[in-house]
Amino acid sequence: MGARIQGLILSAMRDIGEKRSFDIHAVMSRIREAVRPFPKAALSQLADEGYTSAFEQLVACIISVRTFDEVSAVCARNLFRLGRTPEELAALDPGRIDAAISAATYHEVKAQRIHAAARRITDEYHGSLPCDRDILTSFPGVGPKCANLVLATACGQNRISVDTHVHRIANRWGYVDTRRPEQTLYALEGKLPQRYWAQINLLLVPFGKNICTPRLPQCSDCPVLDMCRQVNVTAHR
Repeated sequence: MGARIQGLILSAMRDIGEKRSFDIHAVMSRIREAVRPFPKAALSQLADEGYTSAFEQLVACIISVRTFDEVSAVCARNLFRLGRTPEELAALDPGRIDAAISAATYHEVKAQRIHAAARRITDEYHGSLPCDRDILTSFPGVGPKCANLVLATACGQNRISVDTHVHRIANRWGYVDTRRPEQTLYALEGKLPQRYWAQINLLLVPFGKNICTPRLPQCSDCPVLDMCRQVNVTAHR
């Protein structure tokens, strides 16, 4: 966001002494522009590189749990060099999967889960993972966040994926009032315009990493400061 626009926003806030009414359309438009210089989340990066199948996105999401995006993307690429289909990964020894993703958190457990998922998809679904939320969440280590992200990224479905960034920021805005990501998902499904369902995770992950950070958010650089209620923000930059 340009310094001139930010200055106008801050000046307007000082003049009126209060926040503007929250406009989700303006918010999403401004954030889309603000995050352009920043790296995308891991699954989006991998999709841009051609790893677009539901199985590849599922594997990448399993790897990404509690792991930084930069590490997750590298681990996924390492593994996909060994195989990109359920049949290819099912044929590997789990130890080779573990070695490929060894930089990820809980890599040993994840390797076992990836191998088991590859075998099950090969046996039960003839190597083609269905774009079905119930099936996706039936795999160990795959919750609503991962399932919806796979469905949105690989299957083109309009789904909301709520991670810690989406949960934190939506509450910080004052757009929702929830305590857990699962509650945020339901709240957003009832309030967020559907046109933004698949976009909100893609935008708020880089926004949450670089501007609206967990601690000391950079409110001085925020493109939506004039509308954000800054809920529970006690200190900022």
